[in-house]
Amino acid sequence: MPSISAEWKSGNPAPGWRGILRPEFSHVYMKQLVAFLDEERRHYRLLPDPENIFRAFTLTDFNEVRVVILGQDPYPTPGHANGLAFSVSPGVAPPRSLQNIYREIQDDLGIPPRRDGCLERWAEQGVFLLNSSLTVRAGQSNSHAGKGWEQFTQRAIDALAERPEPLVFILWGRNARERGRGIDRSRHLVLESAHPSPMSADRGFFGCRHFSRANEFLREHGHQPIDW
Repeated sequence: MPSISAEWKSGNPAPGWRGILRPEFSHVYMKQLVAFLDEERRHYRLLPDPENIFRAFTLTDFNEVRVVILGQDPYPTPGHANGLAFSVSPGVAPPRSLQNIYREIQDDLGIPPRRDGCLERWAEQGVFLLNSSLTVRAGQSNSHAGKGWEQFTQRAIDALAERPEPLVFILWGRNARERGRGIDRSRHLVLESAHPSPMSADRGFFGCRHFSRANEFLREHGHQPIDW
């Protein structure tokens, strides 16, 4: 199997991300992550497919990001994960978390739920769909947590938070909220709620109105709203 650095290159990340994240591949944590993933691949199927691991960095370049949505890790069901947080491969019905996201969009903006769960159209508008961990063992959610991916993705979050222009950070669930603690809230809009998972959506996700609030903020700062 190709190494993580080879998968990064073959995934053709957008130019802005290359300069920011290339140094991460020489760090000790990344070497430890590579060793972990090599061992995992000997025994298990990992998701998403290698060519999609860094897809979020391919579809939305650093300077094009307007909204960040942070997820936990890829869907563990084979055929679902496509490298974008909360998104599934084209033609795949939306999983329950995404169904709840669509429901909130309908309640918030009056947009009927889509049958397809592929969110590439969001990424192409500047919505950075990032998972904290970029891989997972098939059938086992959160199985690659704490192995090094969080340091890599935190570097991406920190770089975005350092940009001078205001951005929207959407953080659903405790894990995402913790990752966003260092964001300057006097400059950026940080929206927090419960996770859209069926186990927690009723505890604050439904009714959060994050989609209209994000668009209102973008308009206020001279940007086009997202077509959710």
